[in-house]
Amino acid sequence: MQKRWNILAADEKKVNELYESLKIHPALCKILVQRGIDNYTSAKQYFRPQLSDLHDPWLMKDMEKAVARILTAFDRHEKILVFGDYDVDGITSVSCLFSFLKKHYNPEKLDFYIPHRYREGYGISQQGIDFAVDNGFTLIVSLDCGIKSVDLIGYARERGIDFVVCDHHTPDTILPPAVAILNPKQPDCPYPYKELCGCGVGFKLITALAQRLNLPAAEAEEYLDLVATAIAADIVPINGENRTMAFFGLKKANETPNYGISALKQLSKLESALFINSLIFMIAPRVNAAGRMDDARKAVQMFIANSFEEAHQYGEMLHSDNTTRKEADKNITDEALALIEGNLEFLERKSTVIYQPHWHKGVVGIVASRLIDHYYRPTIVLTQSGEYVAGSARSVAGFNVYEAIHQCKDLLLGYGGHFYAAGMTLEPGNVDAFRTRFEEVVAATITPDLLIPEIIIDGEIPFKDLKPAFYNIICQMEPFGPDNLKPVWVTRKVMNSGYSRVVKDNHIKFSLRQENILFNGIGFNMARKFHLLQEQKPIDIVFTLDENVWNEEKHLQLKVIDFMLSEA
Repeated sequence: MQKRWNILAADEKKVNELYESLKIHPALCKILVQRGIDNYTSAKQYFRPQLSDLHDPWLMKDMEKAVARILTAFDRHEKILVFGDYDVDGITSVSCLFSFLKKHYNPEKLDFYIPHRYREGYGISQQGIDFAVDNGFTLIVSLDCGIKSVDLIGYARERGIDFVVCDHHTPDTILPPAVAILNPKQPDCPYPYKELCGCGVGFKLITALAQRLNLPAAEAEEYLDLVATAIAADIVPINGENRTMAFFGLKKANETPNYGISALKQLSKLESALFINSLIFMIAPRVNAAGRMDDARKAVQMFIANSFEEAHQYGEMLHSDNTTRKEADKNITDEALALIEGNLEFLERKSTVIYQPHWHKGVVGIVASRLIDHYYRPTIVLTQSGEYVAGSARSVAGFNVYEAIHQCKDLLLGYGGHFYAAGMTLEPGNVDAFRTRFEEVVAATITPDLLIPEIIIDGEIPFKDLKPAFYNIICQMEPFGPDNLKPVWVTRKVMNSGYSRVVKDNHIKFSLRQENILFNGIGFNMARKFHLLQEQKPIDIVFTLDENVWNEEKHLQLKVIDFMLSEA
């Protein structure tokens, strides 16, 4: 399917002013301006982040109350339970705070709790509070969850348990009756940066506790590799404070990593340096797999292990869970594609809602994303969960899938989520009615352009400007992620040199020429477009710039994202 190419614009005056102060290629200045970096000071902070750039944790609303309550628990020898969600953000949050408290408080007065994905569901659970009551805990610190748990935190309070909530999800009007709520998204919270992940909020609490306990800054900074893992996995913007924490977190992950990260890196057979993409595609899936396929507690046990050997034992369990997850993911995706291909009505819809009772609940969200790669439209994958049907929704750029599900709420038992991803439960007898209604809502509200994938292109560049010095500056723009993606370029009117070919049936090895400059590249899953190269007409290509190392020699190469015949 042909994709829409959207080339971003920038304020020319600001681009010229930035060029005058930085003297780097104007195309790079344009990208910086697009990303809000439009003067020497902000560019210096971007290219040379410092830990001193991080905001004062005491600016966060309720930080004084949170620290005071935890230190009161220290003084009174109370039992403290660290409670977190079963995804990467929750697991790393719990691992950081639990490890810090264990170093500075009696370990026998501490424990952690991760709710079971299927028996308890997301967030604070009654089972978790009952565990705290039965075991004499009087303080629960929740991480990456709790902001919406008004009734359950009230239930805990009635049983003599105080809550400190650390969360980053958008609060409702009514807040839970906690002793302290740390969440920069509270409307009256003066904290300057609003896009922290749950582990980022937990890190701020650790930083404040370390200061109050007169500990060196390094006592908090040693958790930055886990914070970077959470930032990568939770898909929060990599700008401002998140970018600084990710930058130094990756530095730590490559120099003196947590034993759990070392173990997963070894099990992933990764020998090169860790980048954000390594955390997203190698570390995060193995951590998430624990909760998807079994029990997420072992992921925390891996991160809090006291030796590499201990972490490796837990890492092997996660690695095994991930292998099982990948098999389930592939099998279900293949089954789902066959169901759609075999049904003309399904093929012609503006949405996909697909259901099989035997599919594994832990991977339906992943499968929904895979289906969007094939049929670019809002997608819901449903399976049996006990007496009910449960599922996950994923959306396409620009379409609010949560709002579409909200319009089907009379057919659902429950639902939750956000713009691009959501979950729901319903009675088995309502699946067909839900599929019909969801299609009606999507068909009535989605615009045709949203059903065509869009490639966001940062700028246009000729081959003659693609030099090692240019690439080195792109490398200094790391770490990449939302709001700071790796630059995507378009080059116009290039020619097939005659050496381009299809490899492994599905990919194209490119050899392209513009004027007298030749570049090699790779385009994955593009074999169906190879005929355009054979026409020997000028083409426009969209790509990112990479480096290929062969026999210890480095060469720049293109990672081609899309191409089409040039306009005459």
